[in-house]
Amino acid sequence: MNTSTEPLTRDQVREQNTWDLDGLYASTQAWEAELSSLESQLEDFAPFSGTLGNSPAHLKACLEFDMNFSRALEKVYTFAHLRSDEDKTNSESQARYERAMTLYSRYQQAQSFIRSEIMAIPESTMQAFLADPELEFFKLYLERQLRYRPHTLSGKEEALLASASEMARTASNAFSMLDNADLTFGSIQDEEGRDVRITHGNFMSLLQRQDRAVRKNAFETFYKSYEAHRHTLASLLAGSLKQETFFTRARNFNTTRERALYAENIPVPVYDNLIEAVHKKLSPLYRYFELRKRVLDISELHVYDTHVSLARDCRWNMPYEEAVDEITTALQPLGGEYCAIVRQGLLDDRWVDRYENSGKRSGAYSSGCYDSNPFILINYVDDNINSVYTLAHEAGHSMHSHFSRKNQPYLYADYTIFVAEVASTFNEALLTRHLLSQDINRDMRIYLVCREIDNLRGTLIRQTMFAEFEHQIYASVEAGQPLTADVFQNMYHKLLERYFGPGVTLDPSLDLECFRIPHFYFGFYVYKYATGISAAYALANKVLNGGEAEREAYLSFLKGGGSLFPMDLLKNAGVDMSTPAPVETALDVFTGLVDELESLLH
Repeated sequence: MNTSTEPLTRDQVREQNTWDLDGLYASTQAWEAELSSLESQLEDFAPFSGTLGNSPAHLKACLEFDMNFSRALEKVYTFAHLRSDEDKTNSESQARYERAMTLYSRYQQAQSFIRSEIMAIPESTMQAFLADPELEFFKLYLERQLRYRPHTLSGKEEALLASASEMARTASNAFSMLDNADLTFGSIQDEEGRDVRITHGNFMSLLQRQDRAVRKNAFETFYKSYEAHRHTLASLLAGSLKQETFFTRARNFNTTRERALYAENIPVPVYDNLIEAVHKKLSPLYRYFELRKRVLDISELHVYDTHVSLARDCRWNMPYEEAVDEITTALQPLGGEYCAIVRQGLLDDRWVDRYENSGKRSGAYSSGCYDSNPFILINYVDDNINSVYTLAHEAGHSMHSHFSRKNQPYLYADYTIFVAEVASTFNEALLTRHLLSQDINRDMRIYLVCREIDNLRGTLIRQTMFAEFEHQIYASVEAGQPLTADVFQNMYHKLLERYFGPGVTLDPSLDLECFRIPHFYFGFYVYKYATGISAAYALANKVLNGGEAEREAYLSFLKGGGSLFPMDLLKNAGVDMSTPAPVETALDVFTGLVDELESLLH
């Protein structure tokens, strides 16, 4: 598939290029039956209410019922959301997704008494319960719940907050539909005069074209759509921030950032250390931009000039099946079993929905549930090296899910996002090492070094900029300051100036980028990409430079799921994220790559 073709409609996509969801439900009728069954079981929560403090047996019975219901509900939700993302214009799929979300909201209401009743059990009684063999399996779960004593409300208040959850998703849902289904980005002419319709899937490929006029036209045309809707987009983003702030205050947290980090037991200084460490080491990035300007022989470097390869005669083209071969070879340091599962999943077992089609959700992700394969959505493009890295990245997530689910019970299988980004970027680090270890010519080496520089720039430095922006906009809304389109853009522009430096000419339309980042609708998510790649490089170095013990420590980390807090899992694997050292190490790698590029281009 290439960037010059029109996207296929969903019914035109070959089956082998789609994910196989039959393992979830063989038909929509089977899904309907389970949805109806769960709806009828909602009333079975009521008899548990008011009994949880009676005895360990009563508490255990309720927790088991809730756990089993949740497991079945996740399966219902997974099928609905995957079908929804195949084609956002399919009204039947969207209706099923909405019904699953409605059931999820009703479930939250039905079981909302559980947390408040657990918190109401006197401390001495709860300690006796936790020592009872009856609750041994649930002990870790309960201890994590009890951390929230200061942030848990009465039963009626908890039910009220639960009932508001569906309404609270309005801004996020509206942004998703606008960005993925309703926004169109126009067309441009490529180098050969052919019309190319711009999409989320091919935008980055167009910015990598050697013809500067194509890059400039793609950039300007793409952002015209966001300019036309900037006030609506600003309103949606502000609405999302306000709903997060509402829940922050309702749950007695000082800030939304504190609430977001509390869930994973991440100390706030980890966030601040990240931003401070990146601020101190931006000069190699500025040097890289100056190098780009010189090699491209242009008087002004614009953002649409920062993605094109500096190896002019080195073009990338790798079909999906070949990418799987390269990825599995790159991952050999993790052992034969790991690689065999990756190959089987990405090819024969159809974990992956491979290519863009009309209405398909943009971007990429790994998703699934305890009772499904770890599916991957991607919009693979043969002529974009980022597609290969994205596939390796999402395969890291999926393998983390696979090992967690095989080695942990349902209650403790889910790992947090903080460690999820470690597994994904670890795979990218191994892919880079593999590609650079091959007998390649100077142009290909330049190409790959540039790509790795851009990966660190995008995952470590750019995501840190996003994290700083997110911290600033939440601080503004928490202080009661108005957030209009102009306020968002002005705030974002100042960060662009800092992170791009004096060597890049910032087009005014780039300020609109703050309105097109989906992760801003998931409070304080983006910093985990930056900390994740830092931990990943540290662990990759240990595995590549170590032996069997280091590999097994990493695989044990993947198998750990949610059995420990994320920083404890990483510490057991050999990385201490409470210090800025891993971030500084990754930034040193970036500096070394810029040095190498300068040498190659001398």
